[in-house]
Amino acid sequence: MTDDAGAFDAWWGWPPPVLDPAGPYADSVTVLAWALFAMGVVVTLVVVAALYVALAGPARWKARLGGERSIWILGIAFPGVVLIGLLVWGLTLTASLTDAITGDEPRIRVTGHMWWFDVEYLDRQGRVVLRDANELHLPVGQPVVLELRSADVIHSFWVPNLSGKEDMVPGRTNLLKVQADRVGRFGGVCAEYCGGPHALMGFVTVAHGADDYRRWLTGERVATAPADPQAVPGVMPSATRRTPASATVTGLNGLNGQQVFMDSGCAACHRVEGTGANGMSGPDLTHVARRLSLGAGVLPNNRGTLIGWIADSQSIKPGNRMPTYNMLSADELEAIAIWLEQPR
Repeated sequence: MTDDAGAFDAWWGWPPPVLDPAGPYADSVTVLAWALFAMGVVVTLVVVAALYVALAGPARWKARLGGERSIWILGIAFPGVVLIGLLVWGLTLTASLTDAITGDEPRIRVTGHMWWFDVEYLDRQGRVVLRDANELHLPVGQPVVLELRSADVIHSFWVPNLSGKEDMVPGRTNLLKVQADRVGRFGGVCAEYCGGPHALMGFVTVAHGADDYRRWLTGERVATAPADPQAVPGVMPSATRRTPASATVTGLNGLNGQQVFMDSGCAACHRVEGTGANGMSGPDLTHVARRLSLGAGVLPNNRGTLIGWIADSQSIKPGNRMPTYNMLSADELEAIAIWLEQPR
């Protein structure tokens, strides 16, 4: 991977655009936003015109502007009608944001942590069928219900392309419907200040076609980018994808990455399915090789950035809860990274 390609992957979609809806629930929010911007311009022009008349207008206009009738019209009737009209229209327009949940929608549970997102895909009985972190995958053209929770402080879930914001509150589950109408990759952020590296608490939402989504959920290889990756905003060019299947379980130096991982205490915080690593305070690393980014949207995902993150995540995302592992040798870091790259 070239440096240019790495930077391209890392920053594509960041910051997420707030006026580029990719689904019905974001579309109504965008229309309302443009209407408010337009009304703001109209009100500003009226105020500027009144100020000009008051300061430099003809004496007859000044007298009218200061009269009781003008005060009733411009000071009470005009703002009252505008605000009430916008309120009614806005509530009507955004009524779809609280569409009834039918129970047929796929459900995904997203839990906010300081400072990352835990993502669990649920079956119809509410059982977890797949666990991941900092990456949300959706089928195109289908409403999906998100169960939003928090494990510590108040966070806020926001993918501007797909929906409005929804708070993630400790002890409470908030439901949010999202839908993507086109294939692509969309940036998301925590929109509620939650301390420390809040500004580096992001995630990636990937919208798949129905078949690709099914293959992704069942662990099959998802189709690579379209023939022209630039034609679909947010789709990672195939040249930048990692190829974990070619890696070996041991590092290039012969070290066993799993053993180094366990001996270094990583398992106390991280879970890797099928191993003795069952820590729950950090992101699940079972499928880390399939993710597009590391550190909650901070870095593109490749072996070099993975090694760098393990060695010294504090220099990349100061204040995050993962300690620095600068006591590990380069060979040990590489062995862990190669082991984590294995498809599971």
